[in-house]
Amino acid sequence: MRNHPLSPQGPFPAAGLTRRLAAILYDAFLSIALMMVVTLFYQQVILRFFYGSEGLRAVAESGGLDIDPILSTLLLFTLFAFFAKFWTHNGQTLGMQVWGVRIQNTDGTAIDLWQALLRFLIAIISWLALGLGYWWMLWDKQNRTWQDIYSESQVVQLPKNTHKK
Repeated sequence: MRNHPLSPQGPFPAAGLTRRLAAILYDAFLSIALMMVVTLFYQQVILRFFYGSEGLRAVAESGGLDIDPILSTLLLFTLFAFFAKFWTHNGQTLGMQVWGVRIQNTDGTAIDLWQALLRFLIAIISWLALGLGYWWMLWDKQNRTWQDIYSESQVVQLPKNTHKK
């Protein structure tokens, strides 16, 4: 199945590190808000349904909610769904729209779900390596990060008149 073409089309330059980091910071705030909403829903609706109000309070006071692998997994899947939806639909998260950058294949089409998963997982590894995956673009001749290389995609800077709609 061929991926859909993104608009606008054209030979755009690779996005610089500053723009990428600015978009990441913007998206980080959105991601934190999303995680807060998911956590609130999980703890106040789902867990309350299973434990009841008094039971949930007892679990919380005993520290039973401090480390919750189900919540951690739910948050990881939620964040992936958030990024994958934006990346595979129009190539831009909200932060990327603000900063005029887009993820795409070299032919200008949207990335697929597999590429989005690779980008997401490699981005986590990049951050765990103290950002080395992002700093890598300073030495790469094509200005690619680890995510770009392993997902066979690119982050481009769009012309100014196209990203402020």
